[in-house]
Amino acid sequence: MATKAQKNKSKSEAKYETRKVNRCFKCGRRRSYLRDFGLCRICFREKANRGEIPGVRKSSW
Repeated sequence: MATKAQKNKSKSEAKYETRKVNRCFKCGRRRSYLRDFGLCRICFREKANRGEIPGVRKSSW
């Protein structure tokens, strides 16, 4: 869980493009971020299992 200071710092404009930090909009986690959904893997899995992300479902074969 990110602190308020970390979230605010990542929202501000970075001096260089490579310093930009992507964060999960739900919990603020910066690692294992999925760009297509704007979520970290943990939040993505929770929402997908609940059926809250359209077009995503658990695979089985």
